[in-house]
Amino acid sequence: MKALFTLKFNDDDFNRIRDLGYDVVFNSEGSKSTFDKITDEELESIDVLVTYNSFEKLDVSKMKNLKYIQLGSTGFDQVPIDKVMNRDIILCNNKGGYSIPIAEWIVSMILQIYKNTKEFYNKQYKRQWISDYSVSEIYGRRIGFLGTGTIALESAKRLKAFGVEIWGCNTDGRSIKYFDECFSTQEMDEVFKHCDIVVSTIPSTKQTYKLINKSKFSLMKEGSSFINVGRGKIVDEDDLIEYAHKLRGIALDVFQEEPLCENSKLWDLDNIIITPHNSWVSQQNSLRSFNLFYNNLKKFILNKELENKVEIEKGY
Repeated sequence: MKALFTLKFNDDDFNRIRDLGYDVVFNSEGSKSTFDKITDEELESIDVLVTYNSFEKLDVSKMKNLKYIQLGSTGFDQVPIDKVMNRDIILCNNKGGYSIPIAEWIVSMILQIYKNTKEFYNKQYKRQWISDYSVSEIYGRRIGFLGTGTIALESAKRLKAFGVEIWGCNTDGRSIKYFDECFSTQEMDEVFKHCDIVVSTIPSTKQTYKLINKSKFSLMKEGSSFINVGRGKIVDEDDLIEYAHKLRGIALDVFQEEPLCENSKLWDLDNIIITPHNSWVSQQNSLRSFNLFYNNLKKFILNKELENKVEIEKGY
């Protein structure tokens, strides 16, 4: 069985894949890379594709024998879905692969909002020694997560140590470890009404496009905060800007369009922290991702059920 990797791992890692019974082909998907050295005949023989986003350079329609795509990302917007669904190709993502660094980013943003670190940094830059008595604590606050997947779970696990109450919102309101209360998506308004901090971790689907708009922001308490680390298309940014004045703080790592354009009014908000879709970055990601890929490749060759299979119709 032949596997094409466009993600770089060390020789020992690739040898471990070979020991499973795979003929490994490596071709980087980097900005300066092409797939010219791989013949059409070789492409036709590929059974497995392990990639982050090689689809602009690599035509999967030429991969006649392709059975399984393993993504290095959680989202799959980059995948030519029509070419995958029509051929019943298995698609797996890297769900959980970035949950720990993203959870740490969420905790960091919450603390920065409540400790007013942005304002202190600005004063430091200006060499100003000015006390700020609006600084507060998160102890006793209620934090609501939209989505209770691995990112929310890892966040809740860490936030529990701060003495906060954790609410979650998922499709059916099922109970989740570390969460004090869980609500169904039909009850999402309860999270916006009663939480001090709302954190969106939900995926981008047809149903969630601009789901978070003025109808939700208008429900939020004066002085509450909003964080989005899921997908930018979930939030109506114009509505967020309109209601920003009532919020203590906003932290965004994802946006409707990326990179965020220079003339976006989001840049002008005093109470916002903007990061360039960077929350997932960690030096430990490669090892974590490889372990998932290895286990799935082992299961695939043994004809066992794979982890993190994407349900394309649902959007996650």
